[in-house]
Amino acid sequence: MPAQIVWFRRDLRVRDHPALAAAAAAGDVLPLFIIDPAFEGAGVPRSQALRLALEALRSATDGALVIRRGSPEQIIPELVREVDAGAVHISGETTPGGRRRDARVARALEEFDVPLVPTGTPYAVSPGRVRKGDGDPFRVFTPFFRAWREHGWRAPAQMPERWRWVRSIESEDLPEERETDARLEWAAEPQALKRWQEFLEEPINDYDAARDRPDLDGTSRMSIGLKFGTVHPRTLLADLEDAAPHRSPAARQSFTRFQAELAWREFYADVLWHHPASAWQDYGDQLRAMPYEEPGEEFDAWRAGRTGFPMVDAGMRQLLGEGWMHNRVRMLTASFMTKDLHLWWPHGAKHFLQHLADGDLASNNHGWQWVAGTGTDASPYFRVFNPVLQGQKFDPRGDYVRRWVPELRHLAGAAVHEPWKHEDGYSHGYPQRIVDHAEERREALSRLEAAKA
Repeated sequence: MPAQIVWFRRDLRVRDHPALAAAAAAGDVLPLFIIDPAFEGAGVPRSQALRLALEALRSATDGALVIRRGSPEQIIPELVREVDAGAVHISGETTPGGRRRDARVARALEEFDVPLVPTGTPYAVSPGRVRKGDGDPFRVFTPFFRAWREHGWRAPAQMPERWRWVRSIESEDLPEERETDARLEWAAEPQALKRWQEFLEEPINDYDAARDRPDLDGTSRMSIGLKFGTVHPRTLLADLEDAAPHRSPAARQSFTRFQAELAWREFYADVLWHHPASAWQDYGDQLRAMPYEEPGEEFDAWRAGRTGFPMVDAGMRQLLGEGWMHNRVRMLTASFMTKDLHLWWPHGAKHFLQHLADGDLASNNHGWQWVAGTGTDASPYFRVFNPVLQGQKFDPRGDYVRRWVPELRHLAGAAVHEPWKHEDGYSHGYPQRIVDHAEERREALSRLEAAKA
């Protein structure tokens, strides 16, 4: 049987991998990963997470993984020629850029009469499949979630007990190892699955209550594994279904909430599938006339976590230091940039994608649009997150802020959220507030009225 190339992209695992299973059934497998030169400019946590995922994949393929750098439409035909491959197998791509890239590779392979074979996608239900009764795509999450659950998903893919790897091809080096304090071990397949099993044993039972608290370790941290495909959402859903009957009603409610969070990821991928322009343009027309500022010193202060608003700064510093940010704080920091600084959401979305180890185009950019009021299920533009109240509610003891803002560690409890009220609040170098939140809220609403007019 001819050799089969498996081109890994957002699926850096060997478990529950339909494309890899299809290739293994057809012949010996050459595992391949191509590093886009543009990725070399990614933030340290993001690039180190990729390295960890590839290290684990190389180990799982018994060292057979081939690394290349450059253009896929050039590299893949060369390897097809070298190993006389019968097919190139991939997980189906769903992003606009990925679909265009795959089309170019498919055209390049036509010369060799070798097909580019997509099997499965990074989602439990492939984008485009869940539709309304009239065939139109969903524009609102809640009915999408109901239809998505009714549609259902396949069981995890059965994988071979033994592998036949092609070992005759030399590989380039893995991405350069980079020093970081970020917790990125969950980017590797074995550690992602271990973290998931630990979360499923007990912490998930309180997920519905704890998920909004950045001061607690109440989330699964599966977003990094889902981003790099070291774990498939179908695996998580199957484990939830197996475990749910043995838990309390309250725990099962948390299971449903976690399932809904997975569905949000699938919903945004579906939106991007049907509306590819929404990756970097407003999905809706309601704020097309909104006036925005150009990024300047205040934007730089926001990116550096030096706005003078402790909860905002803690989140932005967590992003830079850990390559991750708690979802509640993502909403708050996005609201501050769009409503307090009056900047168009793509400025912040690009910054997040550069630094987030779990940065996913569909989830990140449509999440930003939710906050900015331009997307599906958009938070109304007149909803402006109050950074002080958000901190007091979701970080009531101030532990999250003190973890990431050392200049405020001398303030006890909730005092950390309002250093301007304490005589020694600024004694350790914390910056003054760059804006007056109440004034900027009024300005945001004024701009909204002007846009409506």
